[in-house]
Amino acid sequence: MKLTINEIKKITWGAVNITEDEVGVTFHRFTEKEEELYKNLDVKANRTDFPRAMSPAGIKLCFKTDSKTLRLSADLSLSGRHFYSFDIFANGKLLKSITSFKEEELPFKYSVLDYEPCHFDSEVTLPDGENNIVIYLPWSVRMHNFTLSIDDGATFIPTQKPAKKIMCYGDSITQGYDALYPHRRYTGKLAEMLDAEEINKAIGGEVFNPELAACKADFTPDYITVAYGTNDWVKSKKDTFTKNAKDFYRILSENYPNSKIFAITPIWRADCNQIKDVGEFSFVGEYIASVTEKLPNVTVIRGDWLVPHYTDFFADLYLHPRDAGFDFYAINLYKEIEKYL
Repeated sequence: MKLTINEIKKITWGAVNITEDEVGVTFHRFTEKEEELYKNLDVKANRTDFPRAMSPAGIKLCFKTDSKTLRLSADLSLSGRHFYSFDIFANGKLLKSITSFKEEELPFKYSVLDYEPCHFDSEVTLPDGENNIVIYLPWSVRMHNFTLSIDDGATFIPTQKPAKKIMCYGDSITQGYDALYPHRRYTGKLAEMLDAEEINKAIGGEVFNPELAACKADFTPDYITVAYGTNDWVKSKKDTFTKNAKDFYRILSENYPNSKIFAITPIWRADCNQIKDVGEFSFVGEYIASVTEKLPNVTVIRGDWLVPHYTDFFADLYLHPRDAGFDFYAINLYKEIEKYL
């Protein structure tokens, strides 16, 4: 039995919209206004943000069924990194990860992997009886024409969503680069520890963008995390960074006065001793702290020590955490946030 779009909507966590058109079912984590913003930026500034915005980062499907099998299919195209995984859990335990790679054959610096756009189609055998199923969608590819099927006559019960929501702004690290498995991303793990539904607003390569902060959601998140700065340090002029960071936090604070907003300063990177147009790397975090200290609903979390300063915890050996690095990020961030709850 192929699930209808309405049935898929009932089991989807982390999407602000799900559409069905000539390319089939597509998940959206950005609103139409936000998608239009990135389409225009791609044209005006010769950027490539929109494909990354269309990845289903942070989206998962949660339901109960006594089906003996699941069948998933989708058309996948390039968006972020050149690898992907669909992680399927049954009753809280990882049942299977359907990947474009074999972990035992991966190079240690696996961010260089490549694959061609493809049609994904896979069937998974489930344990006997009724199971609580969670399917984590990949953060690293753009996905169209998604289908999910269960056995004819099988039970199908959507899992009740958490009462709380966490909205996560950021760059590639918050989108998920370079978690091999989507359930290891730090914001996904943080959302689970906070018992909240994750709404991921991160895009690889992004910097502080006040226009994005101005796109107010039609709901009030309980928590908001903001983790920009590492790309601002590399790409931006000092006056551009300082203005955009200040405006971003001001607008966000005004739009969500009843949300707990956590400003995460950049995590360590192996080239942090360089000097850029912005200045020293440490200036980024210091400035973020200074412009948010008078905003009543914003708390600064120093990112410097969330991930160990050791290149083996990074997939590209300098910037993007691998799964073990994300584990440190998630638990250490939760410990800091917990102090303010």
